[in-house]
Amino acid sequence: MANRLADATSPYLLQHADNPVDWWEWGDEAFAEARRRDVPVLLSVGYAACHWCHVMAHESFEDPATASYLNKHFVNIKVDREERPDVDAVYMQATVAMTGQGGWPMTVVLDHDGQPFFAGTYFPDKPRHGMPAFTQVLQALTDAWAHRRDEVDRSAAGIAEHLRREPALAGTDLIDDAVLAGAVTQSRRDFDTVNGGFGGAPKFPPSMLLQFLLRRGDGLDLVEQTLVAMARGGMYDQLGGGFARYSVDAGWVVPHFEKMLYDNAQLLRLYADWHAATGAELAGRVARETAGFLLRELGTPEGGFASALDADSDGAEGTFYVWTPAQLVEVLGEHDGRWAAELLGVTEAGTFEHGSSTLQLRVDPPPEEVPRWLAVKEQLYDARERRTRPERDDKVVAAWNGLAITGLVRAGLVLDDERLVEAARRAGELLWSVHWSGERLRRVSRNDVVGAPAGVLEDYACMADGFLALVQATAEPVWLERAGVLLDVALDQFAAGDGGFYDTAGDAESLVARPRDPSDNASPSGFSALVHALSTYAALTGSAQHRDAAERALATIRPLAERAPRFAGWSLAAAQTMLHGPVEVVVVEAGDEAGVELGRIARSLPDAVTLVVPADAVTSDAGIPLLRERGLVDGQSAAYVCRNLVCARPVTTPEELRSALAGAPPA
Repeated sequence: MANRLADATSPYLLQHADNPVDWWEWGDEAFAEARRRDVPVLLSVGYAACHWCHVMAHESFEDPATASYLNKHFVNIKVDREERPDVDAVYMQATVAMTGQGGWPMTVVLDHDGQPFFAGTYFPDKPRHGMPAFTQVLQALTDAWAHRRDEVDRSAAGIAEHLRREPALAGTDLIDDAVLAGAVTQSRRDFDTVNGGFGGAPKFPPSMLLQFLLRRGDGLDLVEQTLVAMARGGMYDQLGGGFARYSVDAGWVVPHFEKMLYDNAQLLRLYADWHAATGAELAGRVARETAGFLLRELGTPEGGFASALDADSDGAEGTFYVWTPAQLVEVLGEHDGRWAAELLGVTEAGTFEHGSSTLQLRVDPPPEEVPRWLAVKEQLYDARERRTRPERDDKVVAAWNGLAITGLVRAGLVLDDERLVEAARRAGELLWSVHWSGERLRRVSRNDVVGAPAGVLEDYACMADGFLALVQATAEPVWLERAGVLLDVALDQFAAGDGGFYDTAGDAESLVARPRDPSDNASPSGFSALVHALSTYAALTGSAQHRDAAERALATIRPLAERAPRFAGWSLAAAQTMLHGPVEVVVVEAGDEAGVELGRIARSLPDAVTLVVPADAVTSDAGIPLLRERGLVDGQSAAYVCRNLVCARPVTTPEELRSALAGAPPA
């Protein structure tokens, strides 16, 4: 018999709809029920692609005896962290404060006012590795609630007080070149010179910090070593494209196999930017394959992009992706099978579990063997398609789709693939027609039906940034208008008094604390994404209000940028862009080869705000202010380069444009 989650829109909650646990969704009704019964609230937070969430569900939430105890002694709430990042953020902060670490599944026990007095992550069904059994934890909590209520109340009140303290940001000075140079120096100290990336295992793709280093220029060697290592290791899908969530080892060999939209959207943009800046062939290939993965495996019928692919299939992690030498021989035959095993690092001992290996392409085959590799790759891909596929979380998250739009636009322009820009446009139309109510943004939808959770700061910011990318790709003013609407709400509803921003709107549901975290994690913080959107909007429109808001915001996180640049990479990238710009480039094409080349050069900079348009699109009242009063020069294609709204004279040759973009005055 299904529980209350049967009517949920979240695929993660629907995974638990048949549990014997009497789950509630987050809301006032659940807390009212706990108050009526005088029992605590057990909050369980996870997400659909989370391996250990599945393990705990199977061990405990599907177990009738455990469920019976939970139903008798608790009101149980299940939350999808991807739908409710605000709830997740507040109670993850509590979990880290109480235990020193966080993660999912997250298990928190609350009083009737939502104040936490116990927190943890995964608990096994039996005592294991020094961890108590989940039922032992539940019994101890029940006893404390019944017999030591005063102690519980004091603990809950103290933790809630800690959560309500505003983060001490305290920055007032702009991030200057000294801070940016210091971030490069610190990044070099943290860099893994053997494997690329930063720190040890587990190792996550450092997309935002690499974007800063790429834009900075003096960290390009760190960018290239890391991106090569990631693309050649087992974290990258050598057959189908796209990246797994992270590597469990320091060498990018074995991933945690779930594939997330937000990772792949950012990495798509990053590899496209690397290709544009350097012409690296590997970068172009990985960008093309990752874009293909997004369209093929995460695209939804409505035009959006699904949140994730699970790590598990057939009840085990990674089985869809790994191979043994015998399996290669079975598909390819003895000769090609052994050749592929050597090329892809598949050994008898294995690099993963049960003698299986991830596929790594540490060295490209020589040119004469490329046709053989492409044929082998196609055969293995076709054979893999006959395996049990991982489940897909097909909800559409506004923020992550905004990242996907930006990545697809960038890749489409760099790779000259209009299909990618059109996919981005279609996703933008879905977000606007389904997620925007006319006044506010909703965070999620599924099957063209919008969900209840309100948009948080990252939704407004990443959507606005995606729409501004579409402006630059299409020169359609409607995307500028829509971005402006989103930014108006962000400035009105999310602003903090010190120049920074909260993660939830001023009139959003009141939680124990109002979350505010400017640091980047696996995806850009709402703060850093908003700074980029404000800066780009100002460049396209000349709005001093939006530029001033971006500068004030960046000043608040200078201490974070100095102390922990790895967690401020996207803000550092914005600061680098704004320090001497951003560079604004308008290329007006006369339909000649020179215009095409000028456009290509203009789009080679990862942080330039660029419009490439035919001459007849430029009018004195153009809907995009940056386009106004531009035109051909003596009938020739021309490029206009501006910084801080101050423009140099137009140039007509590739050499002049390269010089202008490098900061030199036109000859």
